[in-house]
Amino acid sequence: MRMSWRALAQSGPFWMVVAGLCFGVMGVFVKLGSHSFSTAELVFYRCLAGFIGILLIALPARRPLRVGWSALRVHLSRSVSGFVSLMLYFYAIAHLPLPTAVTLNYTSPLWLMLVTALWLRQRPSAGQVAAIIVGFAGVALLLQPTFDAAAWLPGLLGLLSGLLASVAYMNVHELGRLGEPEWRTVFYFSLVSSLGAGVVMLAQRAPLAPITIDSVGIVLGMGVAATCAQLAMTRAYRKGKSLVVASLAYLTVVFSTLFGVAIWGDALPAASYLGIAAIIACGVLSSVAARRS
Repeated sequence: MRMSWRALAQSGPFWMVVAGLCFGVMGVFVKLGSHSFSTAELVFYRCLAGFIGILLIALPARRPLRVGWSALRVHLSRSVSGFVSLMLYFYAIAHLPLPTAVTLNYTSPLWLMLVTALWLRQRPSAGQVAAIIVGFAGVALLLQPTFDAAAWLPGLLGLLSGLLASVAYMNVHELGRLGEPEWRTVFYFSLVSSLGAGVVMLAQRAPLAPITIDSVGIVLGMGVAATCAQLAMTRAYRKGKSLVVASLAYLTVVFSTLFGVAIWGDALPAASYLGIAAIIACGVLSSVAARRS
């Protein structure tokens, strides 16, 4: 049993499943907090919790926060692209039906496949291409997005959030190749995102929502879940192949949907179960393709 857990700890797909579950839990707290906080406030508190949490771990252990210029450049690229992607995603959620916004953001594995092929000159295998396409089809079946021609700008920005997310994931993989630990990758992302979201939050005209006894648990739960998700996702891209790990990101949609059924009693049509099956098939196809390659 000890060897099996050790093997799992070295498996990128395993950590992506953990990340998907944690992102699903984070989504529950975001939904609960959306009644009390604005989009910028939710992003700020989510990232600030990660920043403080990493500091509480790193400083007592005297772990170095400074890095060389080559690694810092990749950290900044990952952090800025990830932060802008997050803000665009939340903007799309505010101006589009939720299933549409989520579907547009989850084009990131498709973008990653294209960026990897054009930028890094790494051609994906036929199995990897099939897995990602099947997974995205599963997301579309599960969420059943609707499009309005008048909402072309939020739709375009939602699509751009998926593209920038793919750039962030590619940088996370590059940081793993450079030997950067997961905690430092999350630290820089949380720092840049906290600063960016803080500026946006202070610039908004509406007064800031106070943190009360009722909402402090939501903020802490969202922050802890988001930080755990970021750490697990970073380790997944560090340990596994980018396209295999990216295809498993679709599991976040499955976990979020199941949480919606369990907590809010959301009803699922028959096509949604077919979508869940397609997303699970995507993970199986990715694993098989990775072993063959």
